[in-house]
Amino acid sequence: MPYEISDKKELSPEQREELLTGLEARFEKNMHRHEGVEWSGVQKKLEANPDKLWSLHEMERTEGEPDVIGYDEQKDVYLFCDCSKESPKGRRSVCYDREALESRKKHKPENSAIDMAVSMGIELLTEEQYRSLQEIESFDKKTSSWIQTPADIRELGGALFCDYRFGHVFVYHNGADSYYAARGFRGRLTV
Repeated sequence: MPYEISDKKELSPEQREELLTGLEARFEKNMHRHEGVEWSGVQKKLEANPDKLWSLHEMERTEGEPDVIGYDEQKDVYLFCDCSKESPKGRRSVCYDREALESRKKHKPENSAIDMAVSMGIELLTEEQYRSLQEIESFDKKTSSWIQTPADIRELGGALFCDYRFGHVFVYHNGADSYYAARGFRGRLTV
């Protein structure tokens, strides 16, 4: 059952501290994801952007295990992405978007990937971003994740998802209204 997204977009001081402590521990444990990046810079950006902290809290709460995967020097922003080994548990069994959800006559899922991402303040990965993430380490070896779908595919009722099998990233299509216990979505957040 998908997790409900909180309407309250503000963290208590305790939640904030717990989140920052957890993010720092994950950051330090996985330096291969962000070589050359220092936690002090990340923390400073996070403390200056409480709305982004809230989004990271939602990513964490839905078991995405967000971590820094890059830094854009020109824009002076850090890139966070869900780094759970499999598609986040709290975001599975969802169809692609609201239109797909409303088109189902029977057995509707509780939510859609696009609606959840918007409510969390994050974006679904593009195919290129998904492939880049897989270059850092292997994810979705048993699950799959919805990705942003080009308009021409979506207009025809389809949506795209990816996974990692046999040492390769595979991109597939499905009806946008489909949903499976092993398919969720990975999010990305710029801070």
